[in-house]
Amino acid sequence: MVDYHAANNQSSTGGVQTYMEQENDWDRDLLLDPAWEKQQRKTFTAWCNSHLRKAGTQIDNIEEDFRDGLKLMLLLEVISGERLPKPERGKMRVHKINNVNKALDFIASKGVKLVSIGAEEIVDGNAKMTLGMIWTIILRFAIQDISVEETSAKEGLLLWCQRKTAPYKNVNVQNFHISWKDGLAFNALIHRHRPDLIDYDSLRKDDPVTNLNNAFEVAEKHLDIPKMLDAEDIVNTARPDEKAIMTYVSSFYHAFSGAQKAETAANRICKVLAVNQENEQMMEDYEKLASDLLEWIRRTIPWLENRTQEKTVNDMQAKQEDFRDYRCVHKPPKVQEKCQLEISFNTLQTKLRLSNRPAFMPSEGRMVSDINGAWHTLEGAEKGYEEWILSEIRRLERLEHLAEKFHQKAAIHESWTDGKEAMLTQKDYETSTLSEVKALLRKHEAFESDLAAHQDRVEQIAAIAQELNELDYYDSASVNARCQKICDQWDILGSLTQNRKESLERTEKQLESIDEHYLEYAKRAAPFNNWMEGAMEDLQDMFIVHNIEEIQGLITAHEQFKSTLAEANKEREAIQAIQAEVQKIAQSNGIKLSGANPYTTITPESIDSKWEKAMAMVPLRDNALQDELNKQNSNDNLRATFATQANTVGAYIQAKMEEIGRISIEMNGTLEDQLTNLKEYQKTIMSYMPEINKLEGYHQLIQEALIFDNQYTSYTMEHLRVGWEQLLTTIARTINEVENQILTRDAKGISQEQLYEYRASFNHFDKKRSGQMVSEDFRALLISTGNSLGDSEFNRIMGIVDPNGSGAVTFQAFIDFMSTETTDTDTADQVIASFKILAADKSFITAEELRRELPPDQAEYCIARMAPYSGPDAVPGALDYMSFSTALYGESDL
Repeated sequence: MVDYHAANNQSSTGGVQTYMEQENDWDRDLLLDPAWEKQQRKTFTAWCNSHLRKAGTQIDNIEEDFRDGLKLMLLLEVISGERLPKPERGKMRVHKINNVNKALDFIASKGVKLVSIGAEEIVDGNAKMTLGMIWTIILRFAIQDISVEETSAKEGLLLWCQRKTAPYKNVNVQNFHISWKDGLAFNALIHRHRPDLIDYDSLRKDDPVTNLNNAFEVAEKHLDIPKMLDAEDIVNTARPDEKAIMTYVSSFYHAFSGAQKAETAANRICKVLAVNQENEQMMEDYEKLASDLLEWIRRTIPWLENRTQEKTVNDMQAKQEDFRDYRCVHKPPKVQEKCQLEISFNTLQTKLRLSNRPAFMPSEGRMVSDINGAWHTLEGAEKGYEEWILSEIRRLERLEHLAEKFHQKAAIHESWTDGKEAMLTQKDYETSTLSEVKALLRKHEAFESDLAAHQDRVEQIAAIAQELNELDYYDSASVNARCQKICDQWDILGSLTQNRKESLERTEKQLESIDEHYLEYAKRAAPFNNWMEGAMEDLQDMFIVHNIEEIQGLITAHEQFKSTLAEANKEREAIQAIQAEVQKIAQSNGIKLSGANPYTTITPESIDSKWEKAMAMVPLRDNALQDELNKQNSNDNLRATFATQANTVGAYIQAKMEEIGRISIEMNGTLEDQLTNLKEYQKTIMSYMPEINKLEGYHQLIQEALIFDNQYTSYTMEHLRVGWEQLLTTIARTINEVENQILTRDAKGISQEQLYEYRASFNHFDKKRSGQMVSEDFRALLISTGNSLGDSEFNRIMGIVDPNGSGAVTFQAFIDFMSTETTDTDTADQVIASFKILAADKSFITAEELRRELPPDQAEYCIARMAPYSGPDAVPGALDYMSFSTALYGESDL
């Protein structure tokens, strides 16, 4: 065995050598762990093959395939890129040892200190020594050159992993063993550099095998990193082998290191170019800003030096506003631009100096000093322009004061005269009433006073115009024209005022005469119009009469009205003559009447129209009254006919009601004889029905004629109907009582003598002879039968005979109670016992048994109402006869 300690001491360096010594301090106890040895064997084999395949070969067994030293030397040549001494091709042991020694010498020449690893152990196939040798090669050629922020080898690789996986959830790389067990760290490394290959968000921390296999397969397929680890080995090992993990992770580092170096270089170039681009942009910005600012100054100075005079203060104030706008709006941004220009120039020079670039020299005429000189000239022009504007405004204010005073007084005068000519020339009095003309006269007098008051203002206007002419005002021509127009208009207003006054006074006298006629017309037209409206209302009045006397009274009143029509027509003609006189006066004096009488709204046309309508209504009223008279005669005949029949029917019903009352109390013979007699009596009563129908026919005619009273009879159809229905009901009830008595007698075994006795007792205490008795009379009846009653017992009996609580007891209820109290009755238990006999002592009965033992209709009645039997001994079709029997006696629902 060869010791390489001496050779290694000459070629190793400081920090790297120290790390290598730590790594080569082989922990033999750890190598005894079979799980770790298995992981190292697989990982190192895959790592070796990833390089050997470049030479077209591979190994299958790491301790066997390196024994002759040939593939070991080939591996070193591939990973180092250097040529090793020519190997010996012999098969003898010495040849193999020499080849292995050549490989170990090459490793030692790279500064690697091999501890306790000799050629003989490799040739002998010592697995531990072979794995240690391969780990030494991996450290030297795959891990030693890794450097991250001045850390190297293992620490550098760990730091690189931490930096790359820091943004990922559930990943915290602190070592090269348990930090990688869940597989997320491997997937994070791949996703960080190739996010297109991994869907990291879909991975689950609780599925490490899937995560590890995903990373291994993606790395092998897309990154050309062979699968060096087994997912199940890592997951099933408490602490995965650190060397196997580091070997595999270093493959990722080398796979991605090329891209990282290119990124660093690109960043450095971009940084340099960004500085140059920023400087160039600042130079361009300065040149453009300086050029724009100088151009603005060049354009502004001529405007400030312009001294063209204006004619009005407003025009000069507009220039002053423009100057203020220039000072407040346009100049401040330029001041900021000038300041920004100086700041940009100084900043640019500083940046160029710090980046070792030559100083910036602006174009000719764009130096900061050139801009300051132009700015000084601009401010001088500003000062002169502001002083000139203020002096011009003061001069024009003095001249415009008189002109403003002239126009103000002229405007006031023109505003007052506006519409005055039209007002004085209008002929509104021709269509006005007397009161309106008087008002117009008073208004005209007030206008004359106002006209005199404005004379002084006209004289002032003329004096101011003369003064402006003397001062040579620039707009004297318009002032003179306006003054002349005001004076001419003033003369016209004076003439028109006098003419209107004369016309108003003349019209006033004419309208006073017309007003007197209007008043006379109104006094006579109003009462005549009221008389016509009342007459029309009476002629159209709807009348409702109920007898002949009332309609005859209306006819007499109408005849009296017709006798007054001739006198009324004379009054109408007199009223129309007054209106004709008014029209004559207006036409002869050229007065246009407004068409309305101020004292009344009644027009001649409306009077004639109402008169014609009233005259047309008179014959219509005659006809209506005659028709109503005929109608009342017909209605009176209907009343008499109905009354005759009603009196007959009413007397018949009353007699029969009294007769049936006596029959119900005094009936003799057997119950069957009584029933036969009552039914014969009923037929006799029903034979009177045609008379009732005849009366109904008369009543229908009465209703159709809307006749509501009848002085010939006290009977109404409603009373007679009720009486007839009561008669029929009483007979039917009496027949039913006898039938029920027969049923009770037969069912309870009551003899005919007992029924007579019950009837005699009931009739005795039925004091009102109504067939019913109140509770106190019924109590006396019970006591008479030998019953001694307390309140509770009597209340119990009343609940039986009067279940509805009406307070009255019928004879049938009395018989039912007495038969119940004195005879035996069947019970629910007896019926159940009978059904049990039919069912042969079973708890249920079948439909077949019911049909066999009972009549058909009763058998079907029971089958339809019996519920199915559900007891433990039930058979198909079984029926529950117990609940059915109980329900028959009201002890439960059927």
